[in-house]
Amino acid sequence: MDEQKVETAENEEKVETAEETEAAAETAPELSHEDQLNQLNDRLLRTMAEYDNFRKRSSREQTEIALHARVLTISAFLSVYDNLERALAQQTEDQAFFKGVELTMAELLSVMSQLGVEKIDAKGQTFDPELHNAVMHIEDENFGQSEVVEQFQVGFKLTDRVIRHAVVKVAN
Repeated sequence: MDEQKVETAENEEKVETAEETEAAAETAPELSHEDQLNQLNDRLLRTMAEYDNFRKRSSREQTEIALHARVLTISAFLSVYDNLERALAQQTEDQAFFKGVELTMAELLSVMSQLGVEKIDAKGQTFDPELHNAVMHIEDENFGQSEVVEQFQVGFKLTDRVIRHAVVKVAN
């Protein structure tokens, strides 16, 4: 029963609002054709601007999504790079095997380069927290202030995005 009263009150409000709108429309002077044309032109320009903004925003979003997908794909291959690097560091008497691992590493680096991936040079550089992850610190007067003295893991970046920080030891 209460629901019917609320519904009736809402309907009465809607009727009053419709009556007020009709009254306002009757009292408002009619717009000239030129004013109507100006209003329509303004609406058209606003709609065109909104569409242009939408198109630009969509383009930026697509670019970001593509870049993010590349970063994720490259990140998945970094473990392969690490394993090949460890394999190259091992001594072996089988030169054919060693040469095969070298060629595989060269191919991987070539593909990564074609995709725009760059290694982050760390050793001898000044420590940069944007590019490096310091896991050790030593005091040694032979090195400069905040100088990277050893690199434990290679870092990579794609354009201006760091895919993986270089893991380093920093002096002083």
